Amino acid sequence: MTARLQTFALPLALLAIAAFFAALEPTFLGARNLTQLVVEFSLTGTLALGMFMILLTGQIDLSVGSGVGLVGGIAAVLVFQQGWPAPLALLAAFAIAVVLWTGMGALIVRQRIPSFIITLGGLLIFKGLFWLVIQNSTIPVSRGDEENLYAKLTTYYLPAAAGLGLAAALLLGLAVATWRARVARRAHGLAVAPTARGVAQWAAVAAVTLGLVIVFNQFRGVPFSLLVLAATAGVVWFLTRHTPFGRALYAIGGNEEAATLSGLPVARTLVAAYALMGAAVALTGFMTTAYSGASTTTVGDLMELDAIAACVIGGTALRGGRGTVGGVIFGALIMTALLNGMTLLAVSPEAKFIARGAVLTLAVWMDVRLRRS
Repeated sequence: MTARLQTFALPLALLAIAAFFAALEPTFLGARNLTQLVVEFSLTGTLALGMFMILLTGQIDLSVGSGVGLVGGIAAVLVFQQGWPAPLALLAAFAIAVVLWTGMGALIVRQRIPSFIITLGGLLIFKGLFWLVIQNSTIPVSRGDEENLYAKLTTYYLPAAAGLGLAAALLLGLAVATWRARVARRAHGLAVAPTARGVAQWAAVAAVTLGLVIVFNQFRGVPFSLLVLAATAGVVWFLTRHTPFGRALYAIGGNEEAATLSGLPVARTLVAAYALMGAAVALTGFMTTAYSGASTTTVGDLMELDAIAACVIGGTALRGGRGTVGGVIFGALIMTALLNGMTLLAVSPEAKFIARGAVLTLAVWMDVRLRRS
């Protein structure tokens, strides 16, 4: 019953949020706003996917918001002040992020210091370094031809035909993968869902996917940032569901002592999870800075809370051992829809803070109730 409730609760909550804001402001469902909402969703979702792997182990990372600003700021300074080629600057900033988060993971594991303390310190250190890097000023992210690779992370949109072709290819791939999974289950004597149900589910996904692409094409097309999110989600899904690393993440979160006694590489897995978190921070930092149009002192503020809330709303347990990529995606979409709708209605910043805090508190309460049930 609990699993079924979780399955339908997220889509129904998203529909309710969309209906509420659409009733108050019809442009909420317009092509322009939906496209911009998806760009914002890509930022929150990418960071939440990195947080998801950390939370699976029962750890936490409070430093990611400051890291988003720092990594984006490093790349912006290298490109727009030091004259580095954009690809080289992005690669260097990406490497710095992975090294920093690998170091934090190693410190947590080897010194046995609670991740809450280490990452809280990281939040303050990275924020200070960020302000030093940009010298408390604003570094505009130019749209010029020389530096367009950085800016186009959130300003490039696929042509209409390319968007439809990509959607068709993805749906075809989904159909093939689903069919092969059914064949494999039958070959092993496992139960499979009725064919009609599978076809109906695929048809629903196809209708939503193609409908969204058509809506995006009415504005500028499918945002490139959505492709970044999709690729990130695919990698995280594969790692957590089809590799020994992923099984170790769930095992450590479920019972770290039992995982150690079972011979799982607990220390190596935790460090790797933080390294992957660094990669997610880098991608989010690049996209957030590009979307903001500049690297300024407020970039990344409170994004760690949005990422944690997205994971918990999606069913990821704060104590580890439970969660899915699909749930995280839904959680990020719900958080983004709330913030986007409030912005569209010109809700005051004070009310936005209250709403974010309320959502985070509600998400944690739900996590506690589900664990007790």
